Amino acid sequence: MTQYDPRLEGETRPLSGWALGGITFAGTMMIMLGIFQILNGISAIANDDFYVLTRNYAFDLDVTAWGWFHLLLGVVSALAGFFLFAGRTWAAAVAIAIAVLSAVLNFFFIPYYPFWSLLIIALDVWVIWAVTRPGTDSV
Repeated sequence: MTQYDPRLEGETRPLSGWALGGITFAGTMMIMLGIFQILNGISAIANDDFYVLTRNYAFDLDVTAWGWFHLLLGVVSALAGFFLFAGRTWAAAVAIAIAVLSAVLNFFFIPYYPFWSLLIIALDVWVIWAVTRPGTDSV
């Protein structure tokens, strides 16, 4: 891959190994997180009793509704990961937006499945870091 450098007046320079590694990591994690979200959504849609409901939770949505949110977000997340691999310049911004949305969604899902939600939030933060680190300004 090459990266445009305005100092070279139209020439391109190779993308650094660190930057390429960060993009590869972020793309892989987005696909993996998307698959996790899809599986989480399918399990919530198929069996409401799989998740233990917490009493007096401020955001008391039906588990099936949470399942649809997770399923849709998972599909979009996996697609964003594939587009990161394809080298689309807009894919980095989409990946960041999806990772933020996924972290917020899983924050609200903590009472239903705490450890899993916290793990997904941590991986979302890691994806945001990988996409925004120096050297990855152009995919």
